Amino acid sequence: MNLGYFNYPLPANEPVQNYAPGSPERATLKKALADLKKKPLEIPMYIGGRAIKTGKKIAIRPPHETAHVLGHFHMGDEKHVQQAIDAALKAKEAWANMPWEDRAHIFLKAADLLATKYRAYINGTTMLGQSKNAYQAEIDAACELIDFLRFNVHYLSEIYRQQPASAPGIHNRLEWRPLEGFVLAITPFNFTAIGGNLPTSAAMCGNVVVWKAADTQIYSAQMFMRILKEAGLPDGVINLVYVNGPALGKACFTHPDFAGVHFTGSTGVFNTIWETIGKNISKYKTYPRIVGETGGKDFVLVHKSADVDVAVTALARGAFEFQGQKCSAASRAYIPSNLATAIKNKLVATVNTFKIGTVENFGNFINAVIDEKSFNKITGYIDRAKEDKKATILVGGTYDKSEGYFVSPTVIEVKDPRYATMTEEIFGPVLTLYVYEVDDFDKVLNLVDTTSPYALTGSILAQDREAVVKATAALRNSAGNFYINDKPTGAVVGQQPFGGARASGTNDKAGSQLNLYRWLSARTIKETFNPPVDYKYPFLAED
Repeated sequence: MNLGYFNYPLPANEPVQNYAPGSPERATLKKALADLKKKPLEIPMYIGGRAIKTGKKIAIRPPHETAHVLGHFHMGDEKHVQQAIDAALKAKEAWANMPWEDRAHIFLKAADLLATKYRAYINGTTMLGQSKNAYQAEIDAACELIDFLRFNVHYLSEIYRQQPASAPGIHNRLEWRPLEGFVLAITPFNFTAIGGNLPTSAAMCGNVVVWKAADTQIYSAQMFMRILKEAGLPDGVINLVYVNGPALGKACFTHPDFAGVHFTGSTGVFNTIWETIGKNISKYKTYPRIVGETGGKDFVLVHKSADVDVAVTALARGAFEFQGQKCSAASRAYIPSNLATAIKNKLVATVNTFKIGTVENFGNFINAVIDEKSFNKITGYIDRAKEDKKATILVGGTYDKSEGYFVSPTVIEVKDPRYATMTEEIFGPVLTLYVYEVDDFDKVLNLVDTTSPYALTGSILAQDREAVVKATAALRNSAGNFYINDKPTGAVVGQQPFGGARASGTNDKAGSQLNLYRWLSARTIKETFNPPVDYKYPFLAED
């Protein structure tokens, strides 16, 4: 029974703590890191509220300290995915019928637990498991995840308030139903916040979810799952499984109750998912919702009027924070010939000041890349550039995996604007520069637009407003998130809804109402208070 209309106003973004020397949050986080390293975890799957252990244990090691074992997770198989689907469907009716305010308060409580009791631990598990420094973990695992939960409650309450007009003697209303079936959430390693948002945004709308986290993000994913349970999430609403892709796909994409997929990952995997769903479309009760944020080859375009210090800072932060392992990371840059020498010299000097090492040393700006597969891919590009006369390594180019997967931030200059490192997604700390003639700005706009199949993020750096206007128009379809005089990373929930198009995904904008509409199915209900009793209309009468 609903006894009132409850208001969830627009929240403020969670304040970012700075972890400066002597600050209480720095001491708390250091203690949490020490505690986590002392206590190896045995991590089960969570299916229908039960902790499932299979005995097939996989070690979790910090990417920056591969000799250390943080714990083990229990690997599942296809039968565990089927159990997760069954548990979700069993929980569906009660969850969909739970009053909205009670669903909302579970996620608001989870946000408060993240902001207070578990802040150091969600940050600590992210730092150790994904090799993020304290600031990168804070803006991701704490602030952005908290913001997703709080803002989505507000956005969904606003959607529920949207109702149609009614004529005299009639009342019309819209029901915003959850989808008919279960939603599959497939989440990546690089953002704990994405790992938390993809299942909870669908669940908040009344859906039940099977959540498959990336193996390299399980350490922080299980922490968030435990927080959700403490916040009161009913058993079976979100089921966290650790399985390989084929086992997941075989169980989910052939199931008649498959209702949608919320995905962040590679373009290739998303294309395969889309193709598989298409081939199985006759098996489903309803057309599934397909929502995905995929790859990027994100650009920084520097105009001749740009400030050199602004450009260097945008490139240094945009390309190398979290080792370039952001979908939005600056990967290709276009530098005008009048500023090229100054920008290159200052960028090289800046990169040479970066300290590289473990996350426990807060002085390290750069940590390790996520795993050996990624390390080998990134260093392969670097090695080929070293041997290619078309490319020059300005700084970096070194790497070492003896203790962790460390790749030095690397800047490559190329003469060919369509060189491999200008066009292919690397997903690591590699930035490629192309110097263009100062008067070729219009030509470069076309080059930026046509070089990559992706269209996720990009930025224009210019003090000339006409150049900003021209670039904004010419690159309208080149980036779903476009930045003026800033790096192309760091979207904030409620401020810059995130997502791109082309090969970068469906542009359903996480962190906004747009994304939540995808997990709802509207039903229009018309009620007539005084229904007609005769079919005849007045125009049928005789003159």
